[in-house]
Amino acid sequence: MADTKHTDTTAADIEKLNDQMHVRREKMEQFAAAGVYPFGEKYEWDHHAADVKQAATTLETAATVVHLAGRLMAIRRHGKTAFCVLRDISGEIQVYFRKDLLGEDSYTLFKLLDIGDIIGVEGTVFTTHTGETTIRVSDWKLLTKALRPLPEKFHGLTDKETRYRQRYLDLIVNPEVKDTFIKRSKIIKGIRRYLDERGFLEVETPMLHTIAGGAAARPFKTYHHALDMDMYLRIAPELHLKRLLVGGLERVYEMNRCFRNEGIDTRHNPEFTTVELYQAFGDLEDVIAITEDIVATLAKQLYGTTKITYLDTEIDLTPPWKRMTMIEAVAEFTGKDFTGVTDLAAAQAIADELQVPYGKFDGIGKIINACFEEYVEEKLIQPTIITGHPLEISPLTKQQRENPLLTYRFEAFIYGRELANGFSELNDPLDQRRRFTAQMEERERGDDEAHQMDEDYCRALEYGLPPTGGLGIGIDRLVMFLTDSASIRDVLLFPTMKTIENK
Repeated sequence: MADTKHTDTTAADIEKLNDQMHVRREKMEQFAAAGVYPFGEKYEWDHHAADVKQAATTLETAATVVHLAGRLMAIRRHGKTAFCVLRDISGEIQVYFRKDLLGEDSYTLFKLLDIGDIIGVEGTVFTTHTGETTIRVSDWKLLTKALRPLPEKFHGLTDKETRYRQRYLDLIVNPEVKDTFIKRSKIIKGIRRYLDERGFLEVETPMLHTIAGGAAARPFKTYHHALDMDMYLRIAPELHLKRLLVGGLERVYEMNRCFRNEGIDTRHNPEFTTVELYQAFGDLEDVIAITEDIVATLAKQLYGTTKITYLDTEIDLTPPWKRMTMIEAVAEFTGKDFTGVTDLAAAQAIADELQVPYGKFDGIGKIINACFEEYVEEKLIQPTIITGHPLEISPLTKQQRENPLLTYRFEAFIYGRELANGFSELNDPLDQRRRFTAQMEERERGDDEAHQMDEDYCRALEYGLPPTGGLGIGIDRLVMFLTDSASIRDVLLFPTMKTIENK
């Protein structure tokens, strides 16, 4: 049987221990020598810190014995007494230790505690002469001895790289970070509740795809040994979800991860969360309405208002949001109007005048979109719905009857960032096959983000997809807006980071 004494040196002890860590390990051994297991057992708590504070008067009057568990965040010793700060998920509360109440042995062990240790306390509630709600500790238990000291109190953990890599430490030291992720959970629950109440069925579709489809993006490629075939981490669940509508599931949604092998910045992470939903017998207007209403509803649930502040800018999420077509938006911000432009040379001339680069094989639609991205996106601060996207950049979208160069598609922008994308889904199988064929030609010309041919999806459409409204919302960006977070890494518990060697 392996020797499990705490004094043993293991492979994890390669890192040089500093003085504080040596002292903490010595204290751990002292606990063990006194018969106290330094890494604790189950603890039956009955109150959180916030519960005690809220009901302090009642608890104090009734002399109710409360049990709490949490991490020590401050220790102020005064000989035979000590005031400490205990933090749990709900917040912090002061706890008071007295030698004459605890007894000699217990108080001697108490003096071995450090900031960062996790303990359980039992006691009654009282109010200090300064009005501070406090627990008078009658008994306590060590639940976990922390062998590493927390960052120095007044400097804290401010380096962003360290915060992202060691999120567990970030959550301990910076309470506002915890609040962000609690709000993220509420947002996700709110989206589910909103869609469930409107008859949408939550489904799960594959993460591993044989064809990287549903969006224009570079996929992560892997290999399945048993099946002897290449597979891709999904870039979008769209085509699987629409297959379900062919099968008769009229309203479906999926909230899950997607993966794109692209750049990393304040708005992009290789793995990210989206919600995609599809509504049979609906159209573009239905999903625009859902987008506006669901975002406004979430803001009201979190803050009681549809007016939020994002990076010192007030954003009014009250529906309906401002609307413009892509061509109208380009005209407003550049003075150049693509309305009626059907000649490629004319479109290229406008792009040249605006100094917007374009590819050798780009058509009018891609040029319009390039001008939009260059001159318009970052200026759409208040919530804005952009419609009328070119057919060339919308291979899965129904074509406008009144203008076949454009589609029934929209994107929602807030603070210059795309939040949502939706459209009246293309349900003509013949047109879809032609679009896939055109995309394949683009791939042959070097566009590795162009859509691949999906024969099974075309087959499914031939059985009949009802007229459908489809929508995708980026959960991470939505959480950014609703928590006033500047970077996507601030709303991901463990953002993708380049590995570094331990030193």
